[in-house]
Amino acid sequence: MLAYKKMTWPDTLIMTKGEEVSHMHGEFDSYESIKKWKDEHIHQFALDTKGLNDFHDEMMRSASKLALFQLEKEFGLPPCKYTWFVTGSGGRIEQGIISDQDHGLIYEEHTEKANHYFKKLGEELSKGLYHIGYPYCEGKIMSSNPIWCKSMVDWKSQLFHWMEEKSWESIRYLQIFYDARCVVGERDYVKELKRTIFHYQKQNHQLLQRFMDNIQRIKHSVGPLGQIYVEQSGKYEGCIDIKKAAFLPYVNSIRFLAIKEGLVETSTLERIDCLCGIDAYRKELLLYKRNFEMLLDYRCYLFKNAASYDDVHYLDIRNLSKNDRRKIKSILRDGKKLHQYVQGIMVKGVDK
Repeated sequence: MLAYKKMTWPDTLIMTKGEEVSHMHGEFDSYESIKKWKDEHIHQFALDTKGLNDFHDEMMRSASKLALFQLEKEFGLPPCKYTWFVTGSGGRIEQGIISDQDHGLIYEEHTEKANHYFKKLGEELSKGLYHIGYPYCEGKIMSSNPIWCKSMVDWKSQLFHWMEEKSWESIRYLQIFYDARCVVGERDYVKELKRTIFHYQKQNHQLLQRFMDNIQRIKHSVGPLGQIYVEQSGKYEGCIDIKKAAFLPYVNSIRFLAIKEGLVETSTLERIDCLCGIDAYRKELLLYKRNFEMLLDYRCYLFKNAASYDDVHYLDIRNLSKNDRRKIKSILRDGKKLHQYVQGIMVKGVDK
């Protein structure tokens, strides 16, 4: 049976933790039934970031139960403990109304039997999510990709390889993994691997510099005279890429500090809260927390009727009121200031 977390469901669908949702068992006997439920109810959470992300989690858990059921029919029960995690905006609990796939598997046993089983499960998970309405990840950050489906032993080896190898791709993968969050299975597996990264960078400070180098380039969004830079041509002419111009300066900067301080939390807001427990960060970061909360709210409000995955990344500023435009401009400017603040910490080598 499915058990739903407490969420702001409509009166006829109120579900609290521990309650059995008996009518759901029959409905969710196929990916198509999950998709139908998802399409019928997701817009009820369009203006609530927390509720929307809880909804995404439940849809993914429902898909994972069905995927596991499919595997069990052919290969039996899982041969060992495992974790299915999401990363990207899903890992950070920052998904919009439309979200693509970003996920992976970690399993306990380093055996051929486990490798074969979880390879098949990863393929079924990716297929299932696609069928319920989550587009395949263009970068192949999915459990169906062997890079993101490994035993704990192989995951540790891979992380060490990424930390040792001085390439743009390896540091990008480390950053992606650091946003991982368990949705099914053993929660400590992801935390253990994140601590591996933290302990390594404490002994090898060049890794932290590599993280900083990777996020150096930020999209210039506000000109010296206060003008907002927009796309000059194409489908999104007159729009700003709100993901690159607004979200990434905040997400990347706060993730960098989280890695530096060894935080295992994934949400940008949770990371800020934890960092504010450190005296040296508190005063500076409270402003940025308010900005990021506002940015999440704006994203929900402005993109509630988005038609495609790309649509949720572009904001047409011509449709904004003067007040909204001023607020967006302030968020964009402060994102750059936050990025500069973090750069300063790295340059000074301040040991917070």
